[in-house]
Formats: sequence, C-alpha cells, structure tokens
Amino acid sequence: MIAENEEYILGLLGKGMREHERGQMQYRDIKIEIGKIPHAEGSAMVDIGNTKVLVGVKLDVGDPLPDKPNEGALITGAELLPLANAEYETGPPSPEAIEFARVVDRGIRAAEVVDLGALFIEEGKVWSTFVDIYVLNYDGNLFDAGTLASSAALLSARMPKYEDGNVIREGSLGKLKTKGMVTSCTFAKVGRNILLDPNANEERIMAGRLTIANDENVIRAMQKGLSGSFSYAELSNLIDTTFDNSKRLRSMLDSAVGE
Repeated sequence: MIAENEEYILGLLGKGMREHERGQMQYRDIKIEIGKIPHAEGSAMVDIGNTKVLVGVKLDVGDPLPDKPNEGALITGAELLPLANAEYETGPPSPEAIEFARVVDRGIRAAEVVDLGALFIEEGKVWSTFVDIYVLNYDGNLFDAGTLASSAALLSARMPKYEDGNVIREGSLGKLKTKGMVTSCTFAKVGRNILLDPNANEERIMAGRLTIANDENVIRAMQKGLSGSFSYAELSNLIDTTFDNSKRLRSMLDSAVGE
C-alpha cells in the first residue's frame, strides 16, 4: 500500500503536480473559527484542507513553579482521537501526541504569546493556563493546524477573576493578556522535492520533516523529524518561505479573533 502511494505521489511530483492541484509551496484551504467550546475560556477550530483541529483554553488557580514564583504556568496537551484516524488508539498519550503538543507548546512559549507574569495572583497562587488540543480529523500537517488553533484560542480567551478565594468565570471579563501571536510552517521532503503543508499521503512517504515557528520578525522554534536532511541552502529558502506565508496566517488570525 505504501509502495503504491509512493509511486502515485512521486508520479504527480514528476509532472510538477500535487494532490489538491496546488504548488509545492502552497497551503490547502485554511479556515479558522473561534468560540467553538462555550464553557472554555477560549477555543478555536482550524481546518487545513481535510485536517481539523480543535483547541480549548482553560485557566485554573494553581501553585507556581518553584523557580518562577511570580509567573503563571502554561500546560499544553494533545489528544489524537480515534475518530480522526484509523491508526489512533485510546489510552496514554502516544509518542506522536507528545511530540505534537511539545512542538506547539515550544512555539507559543518561545514567542511569549501568553504574558505569564500577568498570571500572578498572590504569593503562592498563580493562574495555570491549559491548552488542550484535539485532533478531530487527520489529513496531514497537524503542527500548523495545532499552532494556528492554539494561537486563536489564546488570543480570544477571556480572563477569569479571583475574588475572596473564588474563581469567577461569568459576567464582565477582560481578555487574557497576551504579547503577540505565533504561526508555523511545516515542510516535508519527498524524494528530491520539498513540500509545504504535506497532506497524509505525502507524510506517509516523506523522508524528513521540518517545522519552523515564528512571530512577526523572529524565528522562535524549529523541529525536525525523521532521518532525511535539509541542506543549508534549503533551510535558508524555507525560512524565507515561512516569513512570506506567516504574513497571511497572521492576517487570518487577526480577522478571526477581531477586537
């Protein structure tokens, strides 16, 4: 089956084509919707082609980390739901789910999307921000969909109040204090080709994968997967491509979140 898929994809690439009739450095259609989980502080759902990811943000009062007593905490987790793909199973987080959550978390944390200093309540008490990622349908490129959905959920999240030992989640609430946004671009090396936004068929035969996360001006994180390599010239070109595409991705986030 994999051999047939490889022959099919490489045959398309040999003709200068891809599935979904797009170029090698072109995304599939992207859709961002916020407010999909009514009882979460913030939530967003992102579609990239047939890949669908849902993110919910929740804030709870907790203990600060020992080495950061005046900062809140950021906890990111991912669940690959069995309904999303026949290969996903219930049970403890798989290595793929752990890597997915860590890559998204690294971009958010490095870009300082959440102002952790603003989550301090009082000595011994801070807000912990939980970013929970659920894969509803898998068709490749979870990293970019997860980063977009997490950014949208955080940027639209409302900040609960802590009064007299009680957490208040209703009424007039301000927004979670953020410092910016982060997006990512994921590339797959398939044969001699490098493809932006690989779908599931392309991911099954890719030799290497590279995800680059950035804010407006700075590369904030990179994650390479599998054994395939990228040359210095290729990496330089992919960084330029990331910055070019991130302009559109940030514009889409701005439009989805609004004021």
